[in-house]
Amino acid sequence: MKNILVTIDFDKGVNLIINKSVELAEQFNSKIWLMHIVAPDPEFVGYGVGPQYIRDFRAKDIRKEHQLLQSYSDELQKKGINTESLLIQGPTIEMIIDESKKLAIDLIIAGHHEHGFLYNAFVGSTSGEIIKKSKIPVLIVPF
Repeated sequence: MKNILVTIDFDKGVNLIINKSVELAEQFNSKIWLMHIVAPDPEFVGYGVGPQYIRDFRAKDIRKEHQLLQSYSDELQKKGINTESLLIQGPTIEMIIDESKKLAIDLIIAGHHEHGFLYNAFVGSTSGEIIKKSKIPVLIVPF
């Protein structure tokens, strides 16, 4: 197991997910790919129409997420873990599956927190969709 893809969404479980990935990376001398996926821009943003403040706010938000992701990667590198960070914009599940193929990922690690019945019925869970669509083993870390 040489490549581990760790999907993070800067919520309360991020440290638990990263710690679990470090544990596995140390045991198998693996590289960790920290991935955060940014939602696609609203349709009008790409066409130069719509309020400028929305585009500015979105760019500022993405820069902040990139800096946070890079800080996690830097911390792991200081511990001697081979780590790369990826900030990707697009549909979450599709991006995880596509990048895992491109990077020859051996294991995907994702977090899962419980939502209510109605949320799961109408929206579903990201971790559940990863399991359904991935041909690569998936480790779900509950928090």
